Amino acid sequence: MAQPKTAWDQHPEPLTIASAPVPEYGSGSLADLLPTLAAGLGVPDMNAAIGELTPADRNCVFLIDGLGWEQLRAHPEDAPFMTSLLATSRGGTGRPLTAGYPATTATSLASVGTGLPPGAHGLPGYTVRNPATGELMNQLRWQPWTPPGPWQPYPTVFRLAHAAGVHAAQVSSPTFENTPLTKVALSGGTFLGRLSGEDRVDLAAEQLAAGDRSLVYTYFAEVDGAGHRFGVDSDAWRGQLMYADRLVQRLAEQLPPRSALYVTADHGMIDVPFDEEHRIDFDEDWELSAGVALLGGEGRARHVYAVPGAANDVLTCWREVLGEQFWVASRDEAIAAGWFGPQIDERVYGRIGDVVAAARDDVLLIASEREPKESAMVGNHGSMTPAEQLVPLLEVRS
Repeated sequence: MAQPKTAWDQHPEPLTIASAPVPEYGSGSLADLLPTLAAGLGVPDMNAAIGELTPADRNCVFLIDGLGWEQLRAHPEDAPFMTSLLATSRGGTGRPLTAGYPATTATSLASVGTGLPPGAHGLPGYTVRNPATGELMNQLRWQPWTPPGPWQPYPTVFRLAHAAGVHAAQVSSPTFENTPLTKVALSGGTFLGRLSGEDRVDLAAEQLAAGDRSLVYTYFAEVDGAGHRFGVDSDAWRGQLMYADRLVQRLAEQLPPRSALYVTADHGMIDVPFDEEHRIDFDEDWELSAGVALLGGEGRARHVYAVPGAANDVLTCWREVLGEQFWVASRDEAIAAGWFGPQIDERVYGRIGDVVAAARDDVLLIASEREPKESAMVGNHGSMTPAEQLVPLLEVRS
C-alpha cells in the first residue's frame, strides 16, 4: 500500500537554471536598438539586429527610467498617449524588448549606448567587484572612482555615428554631463543639459532637425525615482507617469520630417512587501553570509563573492536556502546560460559573482546594515521576470 505523501515530499524543487527567461540578446534586447538605428543611417559595422524596425533619416530614443512594459499596460488611464502607441512597439509587432540582465539602470544604459550586452561592456550589475582592487564598485554612482576608459573601453554608438557624419546628440539633465557613466555609456557628438522635461523634449526635436541624418537621445528619470520611494501604482508614481506621457506626446508633435521617435525604458519594477517572508536580510542570516567576502548587485540580482576556496560551499548553501525563490547559479553556469550575453570579455569575468542569484518570486535579499537606503526601497528591479525585464519600444513617425 502506497504511503501518503508528507509535506516534506511535496516541498518544491529548487529552480533550474534552464528555467530562467534569458534576455533576447542579438535580436530583441536594449543592446540591439542603437546598432539597428545606426545601421539604417549607414554607420559602418552596425548590425540591424531588430529586424522589425524600418530605417529613418532622423532617429530619437526617449528613455523613461523604470517604465516597464507591464506597468505601462496596467495604467492606460494615466498614460493615454503611450497606451495608444502600444501596438507600434517593436516595429508594429506589439511586442516588447528585453532589458538584459541584470535589469538595472547602469547595466541597461551601458547596453543602450554601446550596443553591447553586459558581458562585453562590463557593467554587469549595480555593484560588482573590481578584480584589480578587490573592492565593490558602484557602477551607477561610480564609487570608488575608477578610470572609466579601461573599465569600459568600447566606443559608444554615438561616437561611431558622429565619426560617420551623423548628427549625434544627448539631451539630459546637466547633472549627468560629466559623470563617468555618461562617458562610458552615452558620450559622443554633443551633450546638451536641460533641467525641465519640456526643455529637453523641445531641444531633442531641434537636434533631430539639425542634421539630414540624426541620432538623438533624451532621458526622464522621475518615474523610476517615484517607484523606488513610493512603489509602482502609488499616487506619486502615477503622477510621474502622467507627466512622462505628456512629454512623449509633446515630442511626438514636434518631430521634423523623416523622423522616427522610439520610446523605451531601462527596466520595469515590482513592489516588494515589508515583511520577513518577502525581505530576507543577508546581514542577519548566518547561513547565507557564511563564506561570503563581498555581497554585490542588488536585492533581486545578487553577485556573491566567496572567500578563497569557499565558492562551492556558498553555492550549495544559497541553493538550499533560496533555490525555490531565486535562480541560483555559479559564475560559469550563469555565463553558459547566456544571462550576460553571448560573450564575456576577460576583463569582465571576475566582476561577475562566484554565485549569481536572480529572484523569480516577489522577494528581496536585502542587506539592512550595509545597504540601508537600498533595503528601504518599496519598488525594486534587477531580475529576469517579465515585470522587470520587458520594456516598450513605442514608435512615432513623421
